[in-house]
Amino acid sequence: MITDNQHRKSKQREKILELLQGTQIHPTANWIYDQMKQEFPNLSLGTVYRNLNILVEQNKVKKIIAGSTFDRFEANLGEHCHMICEKCGVITDFEIGIDSSLISQVEENLECKIRHHKFDFFGICKKCRNQ
Repeated sequence: MITDNQHRKSKQREKILELLQGTQIHPTANWIYDQMKQEFPNLSLGTVYRNLNILVEQNKVKKIIAGSTFDRFEANLGEHCHMICEKCGVITDFEIGIDSSLISQVEENLECKIRHHKFDFFGICKKCRNQ
């Protein structure tokens, strides 16, 4: 059976998507691998990465490039921002109203049409500030 973007259905890919949909922590591929190893004893980290890339290609998950050495992933596809702690690396989702005039200014200045945007904020989280 062929699924979206001509990839066969995979129990491992379904489990990866399930894990991402069930967490707010924006995990790495290594975290996903550790969670799945018991259920899929022959699983390799390369298989996790391949399936994550397929899920990104299918627009079922997002890859978050947060300035660390490891990519992070999430299943939250709605418009939202991230606060990325520069000390502990925790990524926190939050929603904030984006002033439509900002988008209009970009479109006018660059003579383009904005389809979507991404805002990431970098700083020190509350937990790290209180340590």
